[in-house]
Amino acid sequence: MKKIFLIISLFLVVLLSSGFSNSEKNNRIFDKNCVQPTQIATVLTLEESKSSIYNIQIPFTGKSFIGFKEALGFKESRSRYHIVNKFGYLGKYQFGKSTLKRLKIYNTNNFLNNSEQQEKAFSALCALNKYILRKDIKRSVGRRINGIRITESGILAAAHLGGAGSVKKYLRSGGIDNFSDAFGSSIQYYMKRFSGFDVSSIEANKNPVI
Repeated sequence: MKKIFLIISLFLVVLLSSGFSNSEKNNRIFDKNCVQPTQIATVLTLEESKSSIYNIQIPFTGKSFIGFKEALGFKESRSRYHIVNKFGYLGKYQFGKSTLKRLKIYNTNNFLNNSEQQEKAFSALCALNKYILRKDIKRSVGRRINGIRITESGILAAAHLGGAGSVKKYLRSGGIDNFSDAFGSSIQYYMKRFSGFDVSSIEANKNPVI
């Protein structure tokens, strides 16, 4: 009798322990407070949807030259190296073919598939524009035109958009001559959007080499 009672007791203990363990396991699986992989994906999507082309946080944050070029690259193409827009502008920074020729880049297919060359081309163009606009930078940085504080990075960004000549016209006309591209982005907008970055690492160069 004692043996039967002992066997039954052990059986009940094992049964109850197993049931409790399974219950805990089920609770973990169906716990609404536990984030499942699909929920994580949803959270990321919701967070990303809050961002726009104007307020997204670029991975390389800060006001350094890296921050400047990453912000500009995102504005131009959402940082896509292989893109060609409907007007034929190429790559992450949307270079025109005439600009590439000035930088002695003639093979556009190779250019589109060479991220390193695109980054070097952007730095070279900044150096060239800094040389062309050196007098205007000296005269204009620190001034306000149409309520916008003029900075060196704003000038270089605007030159990337419309060329150094368009920037000269804007600055020398006191903001009256305000070039806009085919998508409606203006010299003045770029002056404001890319203001205040530190581009001192770029040295003015009449003939930059890539």
